[in-house]
Amino acid sequence: MTRSLKLIAAAVATLGFAAATPAQEAQLYGLMDLSAGRFQSAGTSKVWRAESGSMTTSFLGFKGSDDLGGGLKARFAIEHFLRADTGTTGRFNGEAFWARNAYVGLQGAFGQTVLGRNTTPLFVSTSMFNAIGDSFSFSPSIRQLFTPSLLPFYGDRAWNNSIAYASVDHSGITWNLIANLGEGAAGAGGKNGGFNILYANGPLGATLAWQKVKNGDGISPQPTAVPVVAGFTAQDTFQLGGAYDASVVKLYAQYTRVWTHATANTKTTLYGFGAAVPIGAGKLLAQYGNAKAQAGVDTTNTALTVGYDHNLSKSTDLYAMFMTERVSGLNRGNSLAAGMRLRF
Repeated sequence: MTRSLKLIAAAVATLGFAAATPAQEAQLYGLMDLSAGRFQSAGTSKVWRAESGSMTTSFLGFKGSDDLGGGLKARFAIEHFLRADTGTTGRFNGEAFWARNAYVGLQGAFGQTVLGRNTTPLFVSTSMFNAIGDSFSFSPSIRQLFTPSLLPFYGDRAWNNSIAYASVDHSGITWNLIANLGEGAAGAGGKNGGFNILYANGPLGATLAWQKVKNGDGISPQPTAVPVVAGFTAQDTFQLGGAYDASVVKLYAQYTRVWTHATANTKTTLYGFGAAVPIGAGKLLAQYGNAKAQAGVDTTNTALTVGYDHNLSKSTDLYAMFMTERVSGLNRGNSLAAGMRLRF
């Protein structure tokens, strides 16, 4: 068998063992997202193609728990990204198999603490407080911060060799912490750290998030190598987000600053506004984002996405999205696609 099949077979065997033990629970879950349309980032040629993960990156996961008694549980999860259009693993060639999450830890009255590869609190906050969610194809918030066309952003959406903590809910307030070790990664050495605070009470939601990256680009393989800038020592990111649900419309707002400390210090300022309007069995979605990089000559990225997401059931939806994107000095890019998303 190939290495990928061996890994899946081992995970299935683990599930079979867990199912035979009364104190343990395990499950298979995931999401499939596939669309077709015309895709064009600013400054590139338009391409007609089928694309996996336009709204949410397709993935497959296994998770489980072991009841240790006294309200304490041991937990694990292993999740890998996949490309449904080609049947290949990962978001791009060369990505680690269990790149979405891979951890083991404990959960109890204190919250949850896990060790392994973990999603960063900054990515969670960014995804929650914009109308298009965690879409790498259509969300201006995600594209401008995590796949920027301006200044480089280090750290990806999850960190290797990390320990993460998630608190229990305190009257609508929760917080998450994460830290990792560089373990000799490329670029500057040192530890990464980050946190967020989330508030949800009635129609109002808010977040504050921060992270410091010192490991350069040694966190995870990228589809295109992100060069570590000369004299790089650290990159700090600070974000505020808010949302208000007025029933007839849900409004979103975000403000983010990224400082890169190097021989030549640079800064990116991002802000965005969005709205989700319930219509029929779905929602009309709109999100605007603006990112300005200050590094000698200032450059700006602006993007606007509008679309409709129609629910066929609690697990399945159909969507149609249009995005127009502009970067200083480049031709405008326009993307239009329709697709289907199924959770299981």
